[in-house]
Amino acid sequence: MKEYLKTKEDVLAGVKSEQSGISSAEASSRLEKNGKNKLAEGKKDSLIKRFLSQLADPMIIILIVAAVISAVTATVGGEGEGYADVVIIMVVVIINAVLGVYQESKAEKAIEALQEIAAATSKVIRDGKIVTVKSEDIVVGDVVVLEAGDSVPADCRIIECASMKIEESALTGESVPVTKTAEPIDPLGSDDVPLGDRKNMCYMGSSVAYGRGKAVVVATGMDTEMGKIADALTQAKDEETPLQIKLNQLSKILSFIVLGICVFIFVFDIVRALVVGDAITLSSTLSFFMVAVSLAVAAIPEGLAAVVTIVLSIGVTKMSKRNAVIRKLTAVETLGCTQIICSDKTGTLTQNKMTVVDYKGTDERLLATAMALCCDAELQDDGTVKGEPTEAALVAYADKLGLKKNELEDSFPRVGEAPFDSGRKMMSTIHKTPNGFVQYTKGAPDIVLSLCTTAFVDGKKVPMTDEIRQAISDSNKEMADKALRVLCAAMRTYSEQPSNEPDELEQELCYIGLTGMIDPVRPEVVDAIKECKSAGIRPIMITGDHKDTAVAIAKQLSIIGENQKAVTGMELNSMSDEELDEHIEEYSVYARVQPEHKVRIVQAWKKRGMITAMTGDGVNDAPSIKNADIGVGMGITGTDVTKNVADMVLADDNFATIVSAVEEGRRIYDNIRNSIQFLLSSNLSEVLSIFFATLCGFTLFEPVHLLWINLITDCFPALALGLEKGDPDIMSRKPRNSKDGIFAGGMGFDCAYQGVMVTVLTLVAYVLGIVMASPEHMTLSQILAVNDANEATHLLHQNGMTMAFLTLSMAEIFHSFNMRSRRQSIAKMGSMNLYLVGAMVLSLVFSTAVIYIPFLSKAFDFAPIDAREYFTALLLAFMVVPIVEIVKLIQRKTNK
Repeated sequence: MKEYLKTKEDVLAGVKSEQSGISSAEASSRLEKNGKNKLAEGKKDSLIKRFLSQLADPMIIILIVAAVISAVTATVGGEGEGYADVVIIMVVVIINAVLGVYQESKAEKAIEALQEIAAATSKVIRDGKIVTVKSEDIVVGDVVVLEAGDSVPADCRIIECASMKIEESALTGESVPVTKTAEPIDPLGSDDVPLGDRKNMCYMGSSVAYGRGKAVVVATGMDTEMGKIADALTQAKDEETPLQIKLNQLSKILSFIVLGICVFIFVFDIVRALVVGDAITLSSTLSFFMVAVSLAVAAIPEGLAAVVTIVLSIGVTKMSKRNAVIRKLTAVETLGCTQIICSDKTGTLTQNKMTVVDYKGTDERLLATAMALCCDAELQDDGTVKGEPTEAALVAYADKLGLKKNELEDSFPRVGEAPFDSGRKMMSTIHKTPNGFVQYTKGAPDIVLSLCTTAFVDGKKVPMTDEIRQAISDSNKEMADKALRVLCAAMRTYSEQPSNEPDELEQELCYIGLTGMIDPVRPEVVDAIKECKSAGIRPIMITGDHKDTAVAIAKQLSIIGENQKAVTGMELNSMSDEELDEHIEEYSVYARVQPEHKVRIVQAWKKRGMITAMTGDGVNDAPSIKNADIGVGMGITGTDVTKNVADMVLADDNFATIVSAVEEGRRIYDNIRNSIQFLLSSNLSEVLSIFFATLCGFTLFEPVHLLWINLITDCFPALALGLEKGDPDIMSRKPRNSKDGIFAGGMGFDCAYQGVMVTVLTLVAYVLGIVMASPEHMTLSQILAVNDANEATHLLHQNGMTMAFLTLSMAEIFHSFNMRSRRQSIAKMGSMNLYLVGAMVLSLVFSTAVIYIPFLSKAFDFAPIDAREYFTALLLAFMVVPIVEIVKLIQRKTNK
């Protein structure tokens, strides 16, 4: 039932109630039948379920399966190395899962925060008396008594009010409290009246800013507008971020590669055994299988998930220092490819604080005095103003001129008044002065001006002429065209105190002047919008405020351009989803919108393939924030609902912080991609080295060697790459395409040639290791046979394997310096990444330690190579730097 279109008598009859309320017995009956007046709680996942959900990643599943098989084969084969593999893998998996559970909060917190918004207790009329009850015990049909400062406990139809204004910005986005009425609304040809224009309704989550009234409850709990928002939050799906999608794709690719390696190695060993005539026994088959699985485990970059998580965590810490609090790790990089930012106006782009920005009149101090005295807002000791926002702005305006409200009242005490009435559209106050009494009246310019017979001009009263009246009207229109909220002040003097009757007071007035106020933009937002545009990001304003006000603010911020339009919620209602999708790019400003409109707008942009962000602070923003690719909440003025739903919260409520977060998101994504390329090219070189060694019939590395390289030599540089500073032009390039695969931009080719390059250098090191340790010249067939020869020649194999290990380890270390930038030369990278230097030193120390410390050398089956062999291996490893530099140079020339 659309109660706002019906008379209060019809509404009371519809909910089976009276102006005197319902009985306590009837309230208990309805409460038992319909349930509590509170929002449904979201279903919470247990800690164990959250932990297990972190293990659902394909790569993690492969590692767990491989660890289990390694444990089984190690037990059957009696090999201790398999247990080491299991321990290392499971430590990585568990750390990754714990980090995920710790960092990612669940959406049911949003529902809990919505419940906290509702008033704890409320005054209702039951059994003909005003009683206080718990808000959750209110039922449909209860008559609620509302006064200034009260929270509205449920959705109600107003049946009685006196100068009542209700603050609805959290629900509608409109910054100015709404003046309420008890009369039915004229739909003007349509019964679809926007929520913000339902002057005879009040809703759960709003609060009374001024006046008093009574209202009958027409909806409770999940049936309220707040309940619809809560339901929308539960319906919205948690979508994967672009990085999650890309890593899942990478995991699938690696899954097939690993499976292929397992099958190939296993089959190849069996075929080779048959060719040479070896017997195929259960023990030998198990041995072949263990080698295949161990090699497959070693082929997976075990540190990849941990490196990505840790780099994101470091980025989160860094962003928090810049007032951008990230609530989901994987949401960091989403900012880097954001193309659309749909921003709420009130409190986000503006200060959510009405301010006088213009005035018309010949005596500004008299105008400010009249406005400050003819209002109920109060100046506090700390300099803040308490009261209805419009009146608070007038008191603050006077205060800036040195006219403090409390001092003015001491000099001119109020002795009478005619309170504001929505029918008269003005209010008047009477003050005692040393010379008698003065009346100040403020209100709608056209109404007040029509009652003026004189005007205060240049310090004296003059008769109101048509020319003066026209000039005032022109000034009013000029300010209104700027979307300013305009008020007019007038005065009248008396020798004796007049009555408080409005009809007697509000006539023969003397015009003083006009004040124009608006919720001003945040100063830093102007530059932030410009930077967004230079970064290829389009800002969109979405607000519950009036169209003229929204357009004026949008023009001031350069959000709306020549070929772009503003559209209202009513106009959106007349559009189908298909029409909105077709014309979405034409609109830069959306005014008088409701929560469901915001969701439609976000979804329309997403259908276009645009990565969309939504910022806001009110409850009304929560569903669209949840549906956006990345939701941004305000930390200071934002409701708990918005904060809990958002992926990122701005601790300083500063729109400009979003720009800093975008820059950081782009830098983090670039660094993660560089780390991924480094790890994949490194692991590809390991796989190819083993692959070719197996084809040639010898063992180049043991599985423990590869695990050591993956988790020690690779991880430190990969983490250091995650701390690399961003390119200087990072905010002057367009957002990357979120549909681009992980290997886009030539990354697949780079991984391939770099992996082959390190493979060749590693195999060369193995051959040189044998040749340099051999007392005589050896043929290639003899070199390949040392692996299966007697104990004497096995030392040659150890020597070659040791040099290959050192070359592979250090080639990957040197290669990490190449990966500081995928295209820029190392020589032009500017300041050195000290973390990377530290990682190189640490990795070199560890790699050297396993070669020269006796018990480690024995465990790894290495030979203590001499200085000549050691530095030869390092020289071979260093060759990756000039080779990649040459390729980068060719790539830069080709791109130009």
